[in-house]
Amino acid sequence: MAEADPTLRYVERGGASVLEVGGTWTVFSMKDLRPQVQKVRRSAQGRTGGGAVVVDAKKVERLDTAGALEILQLAGGDPDTRVETAEERHADLFKVVRENMQAPPRPARVDWFTNLLEEIGRDLIGLGHHTRALCAFLGEVVVVFLRACVQPRRFRIGAVVQQMLEVWIKALIIVGVLTFLIGVVIAYQGVQQLRQFGAETFTVEAVGIGMFRELGVLLTAIIVAGRSGSAFTAQIGTMQVNQEVDAMRTIGLDPIEWLVLPRILALVISMPLLAFWGNMTGLLGGAVACIVYLDFTLVQFFDRLRDTVGIWHFYTGMIKAPVFGIVIAAIGCFEGLRVRGSAESVGQLTTRSVVESIFCVIVLDAVFSVIFLLAKV
Repeated sequence: MAEADPTLRYVERGGASVLEVGGTWTVFSMKDLRPQVQKVRRSAQGRTGGGAVVVDAKKVERLDTAGALEILQLAGGDPDTRVETAEERHADLFKVVRENMQAPPRPARVDWFTNLLEEIGRDLIGLGHHTRALCAFLGEVVVVFLRACVQPRRFRIGAVVQQMLEVWIKALIIVGVLTFLIGVVIAYQGVQQLRQFGAETFTVEAVGIGMFRELGVLLTAIIVAGRSGSAFTAQIGTMQVNQEVDAMRTIGLDPIEWLVLPRILALVISMPLLAFWGNMTGLLGGAVACIVYLDFTLVQFFDRLRDTVGIWHFYTGMIKAPVFGIVIAAIGCFEGLRVRGSAESVGQLTTRSVVESIFCVIVLDAVFSVIFLLAKV
């Protein structure tokens, strides 16, 4: 049996405008309704009614939400419009549609200063939770390390050596080139500034102290954080995405012992070696600049360096190196183990790992500077 087409007309009853609808009002039956609607609306223009529009839907045979919405909009969309139906299910459908036609409440206006304070508070709370989780992770690493000291067979020497190849040997070129250029820049700037006071020979001390105490180890740590710290996060994070870490736990292997500890040990050993290499190449860059701008010979540069720069300047930089190595490796592995679900998470946490590592390295460098200042070293 074919469905009846939708019908509609405006009439006057007792001084009120009434919209009479009938037939089938569904999403499929209304596709050709627009010309009829426009015609009825033109005929209804100028009609005046004493009361609210009433919808007479007693002759409606079939109805869905699209049809109910269209009928209510034809009646003006007033939520107080009275709808008369022959079937209770049609009345219920009109009620549901009318309730959802109401405009949502306007969101409460939030003052920008209040919103700013809320964001700062939320970030500080998140930072506190993140710091607590990192400290717990470091404590777990210490426990695993002490357990390995009691049972030396737990140290995976082969894995440590393999990681050292990646974080030490393959980083020598980039560290050497950058620290050499920084040494040249320091020497050049030192000559240009000190020449105004006739003290350009003190450039040797500026290069030596600057490279030994701060720049050599700091630049090396930043390079390692961007190169090796990010690699640790990406490697372990990819294993997390592929569920390899979960598989290790299932067969009784501790990921801290097998993945984290070898990387931390490799970086703790490699950082002093890289820092020493960075110091030497930085001094060589400073020596080259002094040869060019001060007519020094290479022997004169290193003789003056030996006579004027104390050995403790070298020690202060080397003391920082293993600490920086622990921080960079721990943060890289920690963020890698926090990866969840997708490759996008790997990228996000790799970026976070580099930023956190560099931030922590600079903060620790400032702490060391204060300690050495108080100790008069």
